Amino acid sequence: MAGRTHANAWRQAGTIYAPGVVPPVRLAAVCDAYAPFAEDAVRSYGYQRAETDWRRIVEADDVDIVSIVVANRWHREIAEALVAAGKHVLCEKPLADTLADARAMAELEANAAVVTGIGFGYRRQPGLAQIARMVEAGDLGTVTQFHGTYWCDYGADPTVPIAWRYRGPMGSGALGDLGSHITDLAEFLCGPLVSVSGAELATVITHRPPALEGVAGGRGTTTSAAASEPVENDDLALFSLRFASGAVGSISVSRVAFGCPNNLAVDVLGTAGAVRFDMNRAGEIQLDDTAPRDGLRGPRRVLVGPDFPYFKDGSSMAFGGVGVTQIDQFVYQARAFLDQVAGVDEGLPPVPGFAHGYRAIRIQDAIVRSAAAGGGTVAIDF
Repeated sequence: MAGRTHANAWRQAGTIYAPGVVPPVRLAAVCDAYAPFAEDAVRSYGYQRAETDWRRIVEADDVDIVSIVVANRWHREIAEALVAAGKHVLCEKPLADTLADARAMAELEANAAVVTGIGFGYRRQPGLAQIARMVEAGDLGTVTQFHGTYWCDYGADPTVPIAWRYRGPMGSGALGDLGSHITDLAEFLCGPLVSVSGAELATVITHRPPALEGVAGGRGTTTSAAASEPVENDDLALFSLRFASGAVGSISVSRVAFGCPNNLAVDVLGTAGAVRFDMNRAGEIQLDDTAPRDGLRGPRRVLVGPDFPYFKDGSSMAFGGVGVTQIDQFVYQARAFLDQVAGVDEGLPPVPGFAHGYRAIRIQDAIVRSAAAGGGTVAIDF
């Protein structure tokens, strides 16, 4: 899923935002421990070869940039080896599976001579980036409240087999997989957090059947095996937020939300307006503000178009009504990272680095500590 999307993003990264400005991207290799996955991605996306051992990528003289899109527990070891080999690294979120590993990766970045980044790709959604622009410009007045949900159903079926997503301590399940995205968006849209509280973590499906060969990440593929293995982490999480600005917020995430394949939505409310983004309708935002004349106030649909971030020159049909998808945000992210590596300024905000990923892990840890304390308030003072 995410690995194939990264493969596609690198293929398209040089086709947008003044094509020809950055050096041509040569698609060298796809590596996966399961050879059929790597071989299929190579054929599908036009890469030169397939590998099954990540160390071959570290040793490869013809690879300059690497996306790490593997189980969280492998991020640190692979990143350290790649950086030592002089390769630029874009790592998927969450940055690592432990605070210690995330801290080590942030320290690695601080002393690295290469570009490193963390994949919080929703920052590249034109609708969400437009909301951030509106908040910064004061278009909504003073922001008072944030509400975010990220509900998925990839784990709703109890016969979906065990995989790395279901292993690890509480806080590394739905909170790490989905909550990391929506919490990052809360800060992206409303500024830094100062505390979390009221956290609840729950495991709804406590056992899953073992995985068969070729099952990818515990999404979608079912098995009829009679044996079962325990689920170690959270299926859903709820918590409240307080921002440095004084605004408050709430977040709900779930990987067992029946009928919700990828339901990410945010609401930002202010003293002079309110705006909503729903991933199911990614080509628009819902806006209510003081602009309409008396008697005509109310929520209205505003289509994503060339006045929104990323969309102009980031789409081959850059006009309102065309719409965008989650795949597009990976392409925008890859181009921004490529610009950083090549030293080209196309006006794209840089990809957040490992230090940002470490902060996100510490916020995740604060939420876990709130839940362990019965929902108590935990300060975010870093």
